[in-house]
Amino acid sequence: MAAVEQEGAYSNLLLNQVLKQANLTPADTGLATELVYGTIARQKTLDYYLESYVAKGLAKLQPWVRSLLRLSLYQILYLDRVPDHAAVSEAVNIAKRKGHQGISGMVNGVLRNILRNRDKLTIPEDLPAAERIALMHSHPEWLVQRWIEQYGEQEAEAMCRANNEAPPVSVRVNTTMISRNKLIQEMQEEGLVVEPSLLSDDGIIVKSGGNMALTDWYKEGMLSVQDESSMLVAGAVDPKPGMTVLDCCAAPGGKTSHMGEKMEDQGRIIANDIHPHKVELIHRQAERLGLASIETVCHDALDLASNYKEASFDRILLDAPCSGFGVIRRKPDLRWTKSPEDVEAISALQYELLSRVSKLLKPGGTLVYSTCTTEHAENGGVVERFLKENDQFAPAGHLSLREELRHSAILDEYGIQILPHQFHSDGFYIARLTRVETS
Repeated sequence: MAAVEQEGAYSNLLLNQVLKQANLTPADTGLATELVYGTIARQKTLDYYLESYVAKGLAKLQPWVRSLLRLSLYQILYLDRVPDHAAVSEAVNIAKRKGHQGISGMVNGVLRNILRNRDKLTIPEDLPAAERIALMHSHPEWLVQRWIEQYGEQEAEAMCRANNEAPPVSVRVNTTMISRNKLIQEMQEEGLVVEPSLLSDDGIIVKSGGNMALTDWYKEGMLSVQDESSMLVAGAVDPKPGMTVLDCCAAPGGKTSHMGEKMEDQGRIIANDIHPHKVELIHRQAERLGLASIETVCHDALDLASNYKEASFDRILLDAPCSGFGVIRRKPDLRWTKSPEDVEAISALQYELLSRVSKLLKPGGTLVYSTCTTEHAENGGVVERFLKENDQFAPAGHLSLREELRHSAILDEYGIQILPHQFHSDGFYIARLTRVETS
């Protein structure tokens, strides 16, 4: 965690690397993962409480000591599995091994003092809304303020609360191999607790069943691990067998392969990414799922218009790079590494990407613009500007959702915004555009 804070390391990559070296049991691996992600997620709240008990202030502590205190307090406040005395004892032992007697004594004193005053660990209710929500649910205050301005105080707090919940496990059925009903039946026969997704006709929620990427169903290409909101994107593209489709920023290939499945593997999908190692991920995904219609290429998406003829694709998916604020619960450190300036910079890139790749769409074709963020500047703001400056394009109508789900999601003139608390899925924006046929 000190490396995440100091060096900007990605928590998921660093944790996976450490866990591989540690050779822990599945139970201990789960606990370690929960401790790391939970401590990063709750950092602002933990620091607020610790600040009153660290005499010289948290900022003056060595990073590893600060991380140790956070980790220990997280166990005390948020985990039932670890007794308080065990959390304190382990923290003191670590401090002795890594530091010296003075540090271990300080760690022991801080944590035991907190335990004695546990009932005083509260967030004042009379704070301004953004400050209160930021402290209560551990988010940057600037980000909470933006969400209040865009969605209102109640929705903003619900989003923050959802970002601290563990995401459900969902898988997408490869319908070229097996039906959803048949796969659900097989899973239940094996003792898994599963239910059909309400968001996607191709999705299954796995309530109990372990790591789905280790199952034979995954290895044999019958399913892919994918969030429910993400599954909606291929449906919005609505590719048909025999079509030519461009996926501009395709890695790691989940939406690409979903389109291939919907096309019954008939037609041609150009799956592009700027990074060669990510292109390889797409290729391996297509091979695992038995999809021969996917052709991988490696270009900067800004240059795609110089590699393909204008108006040469029936469908285009631009799943644009974004701030990622819709997937904070999966990547808890995202909330601490982004800034308002990042949102401005990425929205400028998104607009440029949309402007350039749109030239490749055939008249009457469909272009889907999607992101996994909740920021209007990156979503409806980009689409609105594009349509104002490109009169040969128009909204193509919203993607199809069940009526009860459509009522909960947020619709603008161009697309649909899903917030992370609405369906317990990732935050996503999806807009459908068409190129107007000229006579």
